[in-house]
Amino acid sequence: MIGNLRLDFSPLALRVFQRHLTVFSRTWKTSVALNFFEPLLYLTALGIGLGVYVRPMEGLPYLNYLAPGLVAASAMFATTYECTYGTFVRFKYQKTFQAMVATPLSMDDVVLGEILWGTFKSFLYGTIILFVIFALGLVPSAWALLIPPVMILGGFLFALLSMLWTGLVPNIDSFHYFFSLIITPLFLFSGVFFPLSDLHPFLQMLAWASPLYHVVVLTRGLATGDVGVTLVYSTAWLVVVSAALLPLTVRLMRRLVIR
Repeated sequence: MIGNLRLDFSPLALRVFQRHLTVFSRTWKTSVALNFFEPLLYLTALGIGLGVYVRPMEGLPYLNYLAPGLVAASAMFATTYECTYGTFVRFKYQKTFQAMVATPLSMDDVVLGEILWGTFKSFLYGTIILFVIFALGLVPSAWALLIPPVMILGGFLFALLSMLWTGLVPNIDSFHYFFSLIITPLFLFSGVFFPLSDLHPFLQMLAWASPLYHVVVLTRGLATGDVGVTLVYSTAWLVVVSAALLPLTVRLMRRLVIR
């Protein structure tokens, strides 16, 4: 039943991931280049340009403070674009979903494959930017080796949120609202550019409910070696919210395709 929250996943979901990876292998150079230069521009303009005039934040030079936040933000944008516009185009215009469910794949397998693909994009682009800031000498801690798994964890949640919206919207133009009203505020008010400790307590509470905030906390803490119980709390938050959203996201995507 479409309204049933029971999940029907199987290893065949990996075939969906494999299909997307095959398509990506033909265009990866252009895709990687575009996602590489944008955070590099932010890093240069804000970290090196504006950073000269900005006081240290949380005991760090501004460039060192900003760099881990851009890793997390790059991962978020890579996943959200893939699991909104990319997923909608495959469903609505290319009819890829409809072709897949005509095979032994279940609808849940297709959705899980999409989520895994979005998660991979988060891991890929977040790790690329991590290598960049490492080459610039902005990663002083060996704990940074744990950042790629954080990209997977955060990417999974970003994929769920993005496909949740995809399952609700009537047309592709509606994604403007998602990026303008949700993703852009997350980007600006999740601790990427400045600490949230000086904000009004209500805004701090809203920021705590942001998935990007917790990914930034984990990424910055691991990059700088500032590890502690706060990182455990952020990890638990991401896991719990992902587990709660997974059935709802699958249900909405079923309703979108199976009418």
